[in-house]
Amino acid sequence: MSVTTDMIPGYVAGTWTLDPAHSEVSFSVRHLAISKVRGTFEKFEVTVVTADKPEDSTLTASIDVASVNTNQPQRDEHLRTSDFFAVDEFATMDFVSTGLRHDGEDFYLDGDLTLRGVTKPVSIKGEFGGIITDGYGQTKAGASGTVKINRKDFGVNWNAAIEGGGLTLGDEVTVTIEGQVVLQK
Repeated sequence: MSVTTDMIPGYVAGTWTLDPAHSEVSFSVRHLAISKVRGTFEKFEVTVVTADKPEDSTLTASIDVASVNTNQPQRDEHLRTSDFFAVDEFATMDFVSTGLRHDGEDFYLDGDLTLRGVTKPVSIKGEFGGIITDGYGQTKAGASGTVKINRKDFGVNWNAAIEGGGLTLGDEVTVTIEGQVVLQK
């Protein structure tokens, strides 16, 4: 079902850019079949162009995968290698929206995700936080979203057997976005 302006109090058409101080891209993946490893990407860019009709709006995002941070430098270096992100060949993970829709109370941002040169369609399940003018007169919007991807779909195949059986890493990676954008004037 399409999204209308009356569903979004304060909706305004325009170009919005990332407020990096109030935004985060994080991920988690099953580790040793008993827990999850979590990390963030420290550098990313987002541009949202809201149209007169919300469903015609677009969002583009680019994540510098070399900025991965799991609070364990040796693991971060391994993630930058060809076993995982292959940052020397594929410096960014990119998302380009193809549509905005809602299903009941849930909002979805559909789009194409490109990682390691492989592009696949994904649907980010999101929650719109709202639009507000801050104390400095800037119009800001906030949203959060989650998407689960299979890392092997993007050519991230590294794994290792563990002594008790099973594998070091799960295939499903959960990516979580907490975003705030600022209307450009």
